[in-house]
Amino acid sequence: MRSALSIFASAMALCSNFVAGHAMAQDANDGIVVYNAQHESLANEWVKGFTRDTGIKVTVRNGEDPEFANQIVTESAATPADVFLTENSPAMALVDAAGLFAPVDADTLAQVPEEFRPANGHWVGIAARSTVFAYDKIKLTADKLPKSLLDLADPSWKGRWAASPSGADFQSIVGALLEIKGEADTVEWLNATKAGVTAYRSNSAAMKAVNAGETEGAVIFHYYYYGDQAKTGENSKNVGLLYFKNQDPGAFVSISGGGVLASSKHPKEAQAFLRWITGRGGQDVLKTGTSFEYAVSVGADSNPALVPLKDLQAPKVEPSNLNSKKVTDLMTAAGLL
Repeated sequence: MRSALSIFASAMALCSNFVAGHAMAQDANDGIVVYNAQHESLANEWVKGFTRDTGIKVTVRNGEDPEFANQIVTESAATPADVFLTENSPAMALVDAAGLFAPVDADTLAQVPEEFRPANGHWVGIAARSTVFAYDKIKLTADKLPKSLLDLADPSWKGRWAASPSGADFQSIVGALLEIKGEADTVEWLNATKAGVTAYRSNSAAMKAVNAGETEGAVIFHYYYYGDQAKTGENSKNVGLLYFKNQDPGAFVSISGGGVLASSKHPKEAQAFLRWITGRGGQDVLKTGTSFEYAVSVGADSNPALVPLKDLQAPKVEPSNLNSKKVTDLMTAAGLL
């Protein structure tokens, strides 16, 4: 009897070990979860290429920069996300300030120049977009365009330009203005903006308004124009782009970021995902795809239709200093939010 019991116990132990091992294997094969605030089409191309090259599954949950950043902070270590991707860097700074990112692997950081990642290496740039002034080229000639983003605060521009103040893009631009010019100048500009800007629900809506002659210009990011031009051009045929250059706040280049959550249950796979995006495969998607965002990695080429990144003369801004809460507080005080 003792022998039979012993055999039974051994069999049960083997069965238990098999089940536990099988569960661990299933867990490892579940892949990673990405909270994606980037364009869905771009993220889907990245995921498709990464899974093709590595065999690692990726589950994508799509949303917006501010919402996901605040959700991650609320979820903290319980977040199911392994990776967070954004359109702009303030959302990354918010999560980083809460201490929720793991350091990015050194070989991934080495793929991206210092100006496109924070100094602490807790996240990394994956793409970029330039601030532009989209203008009605029928109504405005070169001599009538603003020389600086700050010129739009002049009373002569009151009621003549547009933006989407509620969007993360515009708030990122304001964050850069705050970092470059300081609070006093930013508050002055925001107050003038409240008095003079026409608010639209999105950058694309603002550009359409310029094209339709509803307003003479709009502060947007560049890729809305190029994306429309690559299609029918019906919403941009009357639109020209002004690049402010000269390290002007209006020449700000916003960095899209990617980071691995410190609580990730699959840190190796999550780090591999960032490494792939910032490597040749991921950056080539930016060159040949339809997002028209800039590639940022060392030696990577952007879409040839774009003004070269090196020619934009963008101001230097430490991306981790783009404080989204301070920006929204100032914009709320000015009545823009």
